[in-house]
Amino acid sequence: MPIRLFLLLIGWLLAGQALAASLTVALGTQSRTWQSAELLRHPQARTLHIPDDVAYKRGMTYRVVPVAALLPGLTAQDHVQAVALDGFAAELPAAPLLATGKTRAWLAVEDPAHPWPPLAPGKPSAGPFYLIWSEPAAGHIGPEQWPFQIASLRQLASVAERFPAMRPDPALAADDPVNRGFALFQKNCLACHRLNGQGDAQFGPDLNIPFSPTEYFSQGFLQRYIRDPQAMRRWPQAKMPGFSAQVLPDEELALLVGYLQHMAGRKAGQ
Repeated sequence: MPIRLFLLLIGWLLAGQALAASLTVALGTQSRTWQSAELLRHPQARTLHIPDDVAYKRGMTYRVVPVAALLPGLTAQDHVQAVALDGFAAELPAAPLLATGKTRAWLAVEDPAHPWPPLAPGKPSAGPFYLIWSEPAAGHIGPEQWPFQIASLRQLASVAERFPAMRPDPALAADDPVNRGFALFQKNCLACHRLNGQGDAQFGPDLNIPFSPTEYFSQGFLQRYIRDPQAMRRWPQAKMPGFSAQVLPDEELALLVGYLQHMAGRKAGQ
């Protein structure tokens, strides 16, 4: 074999090894690390087409494994956090992850031999692992429930247990609008924002200290900002996505703002 061809072959093999990745799944006291090659040949692996992919904004086809297959022993009452390579931490109730109906959670696995396209020019792909959903609208799955570049999945206590400073007034009923807004905050905001100094996110600012956005946005402007941040405040490094009425209906947006207003009166240390 000519030396140049041999070196090219070695380089190709090393490149494939460099792209290979591992996923840590920590459930209670048990932890397992999956290699991408293992997942690609998992007994339940299949090919799945997503017609409107959240990360790529177009149709994409992936090799996937049901997320439920990677979470043995979990129940619908449990809670999972998906942590990305850059620190993005998506809080995910276990119930939809374990569901096997029309809306279903899948772990898309990037094949080192056939890498996915970059998310944008100069950016990496959504790999090595990406949580995607079939029929997401039927299960009211939002964009923040599509974490990509995942490094680990781990079972944790609920957000309310881990971060008590985020909890609304305990005297409120479970179905009070403020508690419903708290659930929406967990679903849509907690992956990027902290509140009262608590949370695992490393991206956006704290949404209550020193001030809640409900204290410095004029009436109605906070809702407009959540709908389209770039239309209200534009700068090159801005990362906050807009939440359309399809993703966050007006009623839910009002509940979310209601929770933030409530928490403005419950600042940490006050």
